[in-house]
Amino acid sequence: MERPGFTKALLHPRYWLLWLGLGLLWLVVRLPYRWLLVLGRWVGRGMLVAMPARREIARINLALCFPERSVAEREQLLRDNFASNGIALFEMAMAWFWSPERLHRLANVQGLEHLQQAKASGQGVVLMSLHFTTLEIGAALLGQQITIDGMYREHKNKAFDFVQRRGRERHNADAWAVERDNVRVMLKSLRQGRAIWYAPDQDYGRKVSVFAPLFGQQAATVTATSTFARLGKAQVVPFLQHRRADGSGYDLTIYPPLEDFPSGDEVADATRINQWVEASILTQPEQYMWVHRRFKTRPEGEERPYARQRKRKKRRSAA
Repeated sequence: MERPGFTKALLHPRYWLLWLGLGLLWLVVRLPYRWLLVLGRWVGRGMLVAMPARREIARINLALCFPERSVAEREQLLRDNFASNGIALFEMAMAWFWSPERLHRLANVQGLEHLQQAKASGQGVVLMSLHFTTLEIGAALLGQQITIDGMYREHKNKAFDFVQRRGRERHNADAWAVERDNVRVMLKSLRQGRAIWYAPDQDYGRKVSVFAPLFGQQAATVTATSTFARLGKAQVVPFLQHRRADGSGYDLTIYPPLEDFPSGDEVADATRINQWVEASILTQPEQYMWVHRRFKTRPEGEERPYARQRKRKKRRSAA
């Protein structure tokens, strides 16, 4: 696989504002880590005000998943979640721009032997993770320990895509960023005994999903985890990272491979995955990416929960 290089086209004036913003971000993350945490929380407060659509999506998700909590408790969780999203901006820049030595000091890794054993056996690994706000820095910290290929979506902005891909590959010279839709490359990597980061916790539509319960809701859950494990002859190894509340760094935990997976029953596999997703989110709900429309695909006849979706549906009906 050929790594994309820097080209003169990326210096086009259309990218100047982006390069300026990235340069400022590079300067800001020279600050001490604890300062960045404070600054990130302030940025998160601004995001809470400036991003009403995402705020409403997160509020709906929290109401669907935590109906037993009071409105005041969910609103506090919403504020904490946006603070975590603000910190994530600087964590992304830390992962892309900090020196490996400085970044390494923040990591506490447990369970690395599960990946080492798979590598020694020559078996590929689907490193099953979630969309926590800490995913960028978690992948970078783990990538310093062992080679992990990452799934990513190519960005429309070519300059940002270049920086994003280089940032994700820089901590391990052997690591690759694999385009999310490039299933052929992913399966080839798994059959070669490589490990690939993959998160099955987002809604990619009815065609690639089955419905399985998540926080009491029927959630469209991708079947790709089972498919990759079966066709790639790979283990599925759960992985989580967590930002410590005391500002001392991150805990990264690699769990034993799932046993008897895949089972041959896509709904049973999706249910099992969602049970793990739910339990994992409950350990750190303020750090989960609630701004994603997780429940946008609904079973037949069930109302969509997000306001913008409902408006679009009404406009199509009127047409």
